[in-house]
Formats: sequence, structure tokens, C-alpha cells
Amino acid sequence: MQFHNSNADLFVPDGAAPETALARTTHLSISAHQDDIEIMAYHGIAECFGQRDKWFTGVVVTNGAGSPRSGIYGGYSDEEMQKVRLIEQRKAAYVGDYACQIQLGFSSAAVKDPNGTAVVEDLAQILRATRPEYVYLHNLADKHDTHVAVATRSIAALRAVRAETMPKKVYGCEVWRDLDWLPDDGKQILPVSARSNIAAALVGVFDSQVTGGKRYDLATAGRRLANATYFASHGTDEESAVTFAMDLTPLVEDPGLSLTDYVLGFVDRFRADVERRMRAAGGSK
Repeated sequence: MQFHNSNADLFVPDGAAPETALARTTHLSISAHQDDIEIMAYHGIAECFGQRDKWFTGVVVTNGAGSPRSGIYGGYSDEEMQKVRLIEQRKAAYVGDYACQIQLGFSSAAVKDPNGTAVVEDLAQILRATRPEYVYLHNLADKHDTHVAVATRSIAALRAVRAETMPKKVYGCEVWRDLDWLPDDGKQILPVSARSNIAAALVGVFDSQVTGGKRYDLATAGRRLANATYFASHGTDEESAVTFAMDLTPLVEDPGLSLTDYVLGFVDRFRADVERRMRAAGGSK
């Protein structure tokens, strides 16, 4: 595969030929940064782990140069940090039994450029090679600008290849904003109770982030537990860990839909739900 950046990295943990590794993919995640995949798409990783008819492939779009750092990583340059994060992402792919891990190496500025075409072209190439059944993206209400930009470029790529390959489901997942606020009938509920040891290891392998100043390992496990416990107020927990996702499939099925209008539709439904409950409780007085 010919990517736009010479520093793009394609890694196949089990040593299969790249074309074979990509072709066997059933679950694909496209994220902005190293470790985003392991936080937002563990559902897909767990679905495929140890299976031979299901395979997970991860794509990281940016180079990780701007990540926060402290401790032993405090003096690292952006170039040194990129190397560390690339290796950490490869380690996660090995631990998670991924079919393939691709790191495209774009700068955040390039990803956020609305007039740029390179990101979409690279992603379209990957989608044609993998033809995934399930795709995990950042959700469109995420509060990280680079995450939203990557999700937007990913949807553009999915639309570009929809006549050739159309996933069964496209999920917009939690990282820098959880989705507890979505109306319950609008939540895509993704159980992630399986193999808590692997789930912990996948986030923990990113030492530059965890010991470098951000306890993503604890926060991610806590969010998943909270989602499972607080999802239903009048029922016992059926799962010990859950992630929520926004259904982005309609945006790929109908390229005429506005991404902004679509996500604001969820916000409007949340507002209406709050208003209904307040009025029912006499809050209009």
C-alpha cells in the first residue's frame, strides 16, 4: 500500500503478508492517537480475540507528537515521543492479537485541515483493502478537535467507498466525552466485560501516557464500570463493563445527511428529555 507519508507504519503481529492481514479484517477502528483504539474500541478487540473467523485491525491517523509528557518522558522531543508512541502502539497490537496495525503519521494540523484530501485518500485505500463489517470511530460530540476531525475524515472515506464496501455498523465511540447523556434508545451498548486482564493490559502498555501524567488505565476501567452500573436504575447489572457508542451508520448509508445536523439531533433529544422530566417534576414554576 502506498500512503502519503513516508513515515507511515504497517505492522502485522503474526507475520502474515500485509495483503492477507488486511483482507481477513472484520472489525476496523480508526482513531486519532495512539491508545485511543484501546480505550474506545475494546468491544471490537474482544470480539475478535482468539478467533479465526474474526480479526481486528487498528488505524491511528496522527503521529502523536503533541502528547503531554512528564517523568522519564518529560525531556523527550516531539520526534522522540513519536518513536515511543509508535512502538507502544505496536505492543498493543501484539497484546490484542490484532490482524494488522497501521499508523499513518499525519500531523494534527493536517488532519484538521478541511481542504486536505490525503487523510481521506489513505483511509479509503485501507477500507478497500479490509472491507470491514464493523467500524469504530470517534463520536461526533467528542470534545477533542483532532478526534472530531478524524471522525469526519473517516466518514468521508466510508462514503467514498460505499459502492464497493459498506459496513454493517459504524460506531462513534467514547474517549474525550462519554455518551451517558445520549437518550437510552439512542445508545449503542457495547459490552466489554470479557477478558478484563487483556483490557487492562492494552491501556497499560502505553507507559508514556500512564506514567507520563495521565491515568488512562484507571479512568477507562472506571468509565466502563460506571456505564454498566448506572445504565439502568431499576435493574441489576447484566455486564460488569460497558461502553456506549453513537450510531453513525446512517451517515454512511445516506451521504446527503449533514454530520452537524445529525449529531445535533442527539443533542436536541437530550434537551427534550431534560425538559420533559423537569416539567413533570414541576420545574417550570
